[in-house]
Amino acid sequence: MVASTPGGRVMSNVLVRYHALLREAVEIVRAERAAGPPPVAFDLPEPDERLAAFYGVSDMSLTPLEERAGRRLFMLNLMHNPRTRTTKTPASLLMVARAAAHVRRTGERLLIVTPTSGNKGTALRDAVARAYEHGLATPDELRVVIVVPEQSRDKLRACPLSADSALHAANPIALARVDSPGDVKPLSRGAVETYGASILANTGFRLWYTLDLDNYRVADAARAFAEAELMPITAGSRPRVHAHAVSSAYGLLGYHLGHRVLTERRHPLPVPAWHPGFFLVQQLSTPDMVLSLTKGGTSRSLLPRYRAEADLWRQSADPAFPEVTADPAEEIDPTFYTSAPPTSPQINGLIGRWGGGGVVVSRHECLRHYDDVRVLVGRAGVSLPEDPSVIREWSLVKAFTGALVGMERGLLDPGVDVVVHASGFYSDQVLPPLGVQDSTPVGGEAELVKLLMATAAA
Repeated sequence: MVASTPGGRVMSNVLVRYHALLREAVEIVRAERAAGPPPVAFDLPEPDERLAAFYGVSDMSLTPLEERAGRRLFMLNLMHNPRTRTTKTPASLLMVARAAAHVRRTGERLLIVTPTSGNKGTALRDAVARAYEHGLATPDELRVVIVVPEQSRDKLRACPLSADSALHAANPIALARVDSPGDVKPLSRGAVETYGASILANTGFRLWYTLDLDNYRVADAARAFAEAELMPITAGSRPRVHAHAVSSAYGLLGYHLGHRVLTERRHPLPVPAWHPGFFLVQQLSTPDMVLSLTKGGTSRSLLPRYRAEADLWRQSADPAFPEVTADPAEEIDPTFYTSAPPTSPQINGLIGRWGGGGVVVSRHECLRHYDDVRVLVGRAGVSLPEDPSVIREWSLVKAFTGALVGMERGLLDPGVDVVVHASGFYSDQVLPPLGVQDSTPVGGEAELVKLLMATAAA
């Protein structure tokens, strides 16, 4: 269903609306992965009334905002689930639906395991809670353990799984003491690969490590499908660039997969006349995708040299990096924790072919543009707080700041349409934080395996 609201045109329940197209995306991915095994339970179950209700928070909307210096701004809102406020919802719903279908088909129980800096885990926990609520699975059949670096403690959100003691025990949160936030990835994968068979034999629960690009790429293909209905790319369209705050750019790669479905497969939607460009927005602590794109490598030695002035650092040599920052290694948001992502070569190739670019922003720049961003997103029905210090998820503000900075510095050409992907925003007032007592500290693989075994055996 397409509805018009003060927040733009809304495409309701995209996972049902585009089910046939998402299956086409699965087939493309399956062909690409022919040499290796697909993710667990990769087939998408057919939506029935119960599954459609489960998918009911997978809305997307597109809102025209304003024209500025010859560039038109739009917002693609991917944050419609009120219990997560993150674009990770559709992928999490698809994964949990696939998991529940696997349980029904095989009788085998699944324990989902994923590393996360916050949002992927919040969305997966919410999806598991929704599966219980809508009768897709029970805690005896399907559970989830998320592994979070302790540096991301403030990103964790309360949800129905944390509100109920029995559900929390079946779906614990491992708060990992790691040197670098990205270390939760090899920690989790190693535990699953080394001990998964033993845990399956002893408990009947198969461990499913879900941090696989294709688990997200398929769901994010729906972004291209929604755009094709709400703002199709025709031969007469203005040049278009999609701006996105990224860690590994899973969302943009998903959009590209959806674009391939629209151009390579038979379907009822308008076929795009061309591919839009991509514009990457990152932060100084993890600028590797922009570095790779603009400098050809990810070494921090490639960053422009900052000079200290009073309590700030400044540079003017490279417009793709902040002119002013409080710290040349500043972390605005721990969600964006990935260093040297393996997705960079593919993104670089897409930008090299279709255009776009990238920019790194600082908190100083986000705050300088904050009032402007607040007005812009307000036109799309998103209310940012007056006080930015209460924000816990910065991707929405970062993405719009990057777009505005990109326009100011000529990184985005005049005459383009800039579609900003609104992939996440919340504060403690919007989404209550997880209680300190609701996570389990783990100090390494042995402690994580002990937690996984106890969870599967309970």
